[in-house]
Amino acid sequence: MKFGVTIPNNWGIEDPQQVLEFGPLAESLGYDSVWVMDHLFNTGYIKERLEDKPYYHPMATLSFLAATTSKVMLGTSVLVLPYHNPVELAKYAATLDQISGGRVILGVGVGAMTEEFDALGISMRDRGSLTNECIDIMKELWSSHLPKYQSKRWDFSDLYFSPKPVQPSIPVWVGGSSPGAIRRTARRGDGWHPTGVSAEGYAITKQEIIEAATAAGRDASKMTWSTRVEVEVHGRPSSERAASRNTLPGDDPAKMVADIKAYQDAGVDHIVLALNSGDVPALKRLMERIAAEVMPEFR
Repeated sequence: MKFGVTIPNNWGIEDPQQVLEFGPLAESLGYDSVWVMDHLFNTGYIKERLEDKPYYHPMATLSFLAATTSKVMLGTSVLVLPYHNPVELAKYAATLDQISGGRVILGVGVGAMTEEFDALGISMRDRGSLTNECIDIMKELWSSHLPKYQSKRWDFSDLYFSPKPVQPSIPVWVGGSSPGAIRRTARRGDGWHPTGVSAEGYAITKQEIIEAATAAGRDASKMTWSTRVEVEVHGRPSSERAASRNTLPGDDPAKMVADIKAYQDAGVDHIVLALNSGDVPALKRLMERIAAEVMPEFR
C-alpha cells in the first residue's frame, strides 16, 4: 500500500509558504505522494468556506514542490478537465514531469459545480465529452512524434510537440464513481481514483472496471487502483462520526489502520488521505501521527 496526502492549496491559507512546507514535510515523513485540488473561482460551497481567501493553482503549487522534493509523486486530485485547454495542460504537465524527474500523476474529473461552469461559459452537458477528448489529446501529444487529432472541437496534425514527459506517458487516473466515470476509467484511464467510495463499493466497482477494460481490449493488470479518503483533522463525537460514512478518524490510529486495511483488501494499492482543514499546526501533527502510528502497519 502506498500513502499519499493532500497539500492544503484549497483552504484559504494566507501565507503560501505555509502551504508549500507540506511537500518536504510529507517526503521526510515517508509519504509516497502529495496531492493538490483544482477550482478556478471561489463560488458555491468553496465561497461559503473561503469567501475571498486564497485557493492556489494546483499546477503552480506542484511546480514549486518539484524543486523542494526529490522522491514523492506529485498528483492532482483532481483536475477538472473541462476547465483546461488540453494542449496547454499537456505541455505544462510534460514540462513538470521533466522538471521533477518523472513524478507527475494527473488525477482528472468532469466537475460538478454548476456555478463554476456557468462562470466559465462551459456547458455542463458537454463535460463528459470534453473530458474524454482532453484525455485523448494529451495522451496523443505525450506519445506521438507528430501528434494528430481531429474532432469538431480540435484539428491538428504534422506539428511537433515538446517536451515529451520523462515517463512514457503521464499516468491519468480517472476520478468519480458514476457510470460515466467507470466507462472512462475502463476505456481511457491508467488508474481509478474515486472519493467517498466505501471499501465494499470499491471492490465491486473495481471488478466492473476490469471487466469493461478487458472487453475494450485493454490490459487492466497495468492499471493503478487508488482512492481518496477524507480524514477528520479535528475529532468529533462518535454519534456524528457514525453518520459520516467513509471518513477516517484522525484521532484513532487503530481504527484508521483497520479502515485502510479494508480498502487494501478491496484492491486499493494507493490511498490518498485528504486532510481537509486550514489549521496548519493540526495538519502537521496529524501527518506526523499517521506516519508514526498508521503507515508502519503497511510497510
